[in-house]
Amino acid sequence: MVSQTSQIEPVIPAFRIQILSDEQLEKFKSNTFTILEKTGFHCPSEKALKIYAEHGGVVDFDTQIVKLSPDVILEALSHAPRYYTMGGRTEAFDLDLSKECTHVATDGTGTQTIDYVTRELRSSIKDDVAKSARISDYLSSISFYWPMVSAQDHPVSPSLHELDASFNNTLKHIQTPTLVDDISTRYAVEMAKVVAGSETEMRKRPPLSLLTCTIAPLALDAESMDASLVAAEAGIPVGFMAMPNTGSTAPATFAGTISQGDAEIVSAMVLIQMAYPGAPIYHSLMPGMTHPRTGAFYGHNSYVYAIGVELAHMWGVPTLAAMGGSDAHELGWESGMAGGKSQLLGALCGAETGAGMGLVRGSTLLYPEALVLETEIYHNVRDSAKGVDTSPDQMALDVIQTVGPRGHFLREKHTREYFRELGFSEVLHIPDTGGSYRDPFEVARERTDWILENHHPEPLSGTQQSELTRIIKAAERELSQED
Repeated sequence: MVSQTSQIEPVIPAFRIQILSDEQLEKFKSNTFTILEKTGFHCPSEKALKIYAEHGGVVDFDTQIVKLSPDVILEALSHAPRYYTMGGRTEAFDLDLSKECTHVATDGTGTQTIDYVTRELRSSIKDDVAKSARISDYLSSISFYWPMVSAQDHPVSPSLHELDASFNNTLKHIQTPTLVDDISTRYAVEMAKVVAGSETEMRKRPPLSLLTCTIAPLALDAESMDASLVAAEAGIPVGFMAMPNTGSTAPATFAGTISQGDAEIVSAMVLIQMAYPGAPIYHSLMPGMTHPRTGAFYGHNSYVYAIGVELAHMWGVPTLAAMGGSDAHELGWESGMAGGKSQLLGALCGAETGAGMGLVRGSTLLYPEALVLETEIYHNVRDSAKGVDTSPDQMALDVIQTVGPRGHFLREKHTREYFRELGFSEVLHIPDTGGSYRDPFEVARERTDWILENHHPEPLSGTQQSELTRIIKAAERELSQED
């Protein structure tokens, strides 16, 4: 039975904050100019090197080091669109990035899951991608979907199977960080065209976007950049994420880490605009830290992620901010704290989009109930950001006058009307039969099970499903020959 996808409820801030002063922003811009002009970056893609050279970059084809002057950078980025639309499967789920709100996605590319039925830890499979897509489709907190885990039961073309599971289980926009070669990306573009209905509609309302990671320090991956160029040529939005680790793959200072990460992102964005001026791109700064005692990955301070929002806007492009994700090993107060802080700061700085809900252990482990629990945090952030309505009905002076000293508001019509808008949790403070309250984790697990049993979004047509299957089989034949 088909059930209706929930309406998206983005964070709509009533006020803004600015972390960096204009003077500090100029310092970071100057640092990026200096790094890219004096130090340069490594790019082993022959196709990309030729594009850089043809558009004013200084390219050493032997060392594969590229250097870009400020004039070259600014000329290229002057063509980048400040806003565009990330299409849903239907127009009701389109994300217009010119609106003053923040759309948040799931986290992605985890490798393990707690089994939905047995509760045992295991490697992730395609069905986990499908199930988490259905849960995300139901939750109003999720505006667009990252395939949350990897389809390890399809080793030849896992990224395409992840897209297949996603397109078939949510009407919301899909963004993927796992298209890292040009062959898979060509087939992914064909899948997006099938879902959109035509090439024209795909370019107008692309149902798919890509995320490509840079390599710290100061390097780009050949295959990923070739994939990004394929997507950009087709009109698919492409973003670049820098994840330098303070103290190991980046300087042991926050400002140094930010400077290096921004330079990596700008180097990639410039390439896309050189090749395809006006192609939709976005900027994403999500650095980490190296723990000095263990050498392990450690999450960064939330304000550093929010600074990435301000840098993106400085360059005139949208952003994908870090809004969740945790290096905590289990669901609990630690994972919740990280998500809430980054969501609030990112939204108040004006992020158009953000990602990171639903995974722990450094974005590697999926708990089935995590999205339901983090939705509670999300709506708390959403309520905190929306400010106070001071319209006459909200100020309630007439009701206060009617009730008067030592009266009671429960019987008033005004109370019955506005109580419904207060948004009480469906997970927290749920009474049990013993006069206490139920464990929120238990309630969240039950709610997750209910969603999977009862929510079935409108499927793709039979023709579309057959086409996606055909495309994946063709891709697997080509990829097998490449190996």
